[in-house]
Order: sequence, then structure tokens, then C-alpha cells
Amino acid sequence: MSGWLLGIIIGAVVVVAVVALVTPIILLARRIAGQAPKINAALMKAETNTAPLAALTTTIDHAETIVAGLARGRARLGG
Repeated sequence: MSGWLLGIIIGAVVVVAVVALVTPIILLARRIAGQAPKINAALMKAETNTAPLAALTTTIDHAETIVAGLARGRARLGG
């Protein structure tokens, strides 16, 4: 009988240990799942706010063309 009792005690300890380790993980996952919609909304807003940066290279190209034209004009005027 002591073999059975020892087995049951070891089994109970293992079950308690597993529950003690898994419970915080499940609670953290639930918390993350609750915050996911807010995070997604913030990322969508960031995407919308940074979309104009894609045209920045075009703006830089135009500015370089303008500056080059001004430099040519200054050189022709002797400046």
C-alpha cells in the first residue's frame, strides 16, 4: 500500500506543479489578447500617419533639381 500512496503523492505534486506553472502563462496570454486590439489600432494609425513618407524621395529629387538650377543660375551671373 505504501507504493500506491507514494505514487499518488508524487502524482499530486506533479499536477500541482504543472498548474502552478501553466496558470501564469494562461493569465499572461489572456492579458496580451486583451491588449491586441489596442496595439493593432495603434499600428494602423502609425501606418496612416507615415504613408506620406513614401513620397519623400520624390520631394528630395525635386529639391535637388531646383538647387542644381539655382547653382547654374548663380554661376551664370558670376556669383
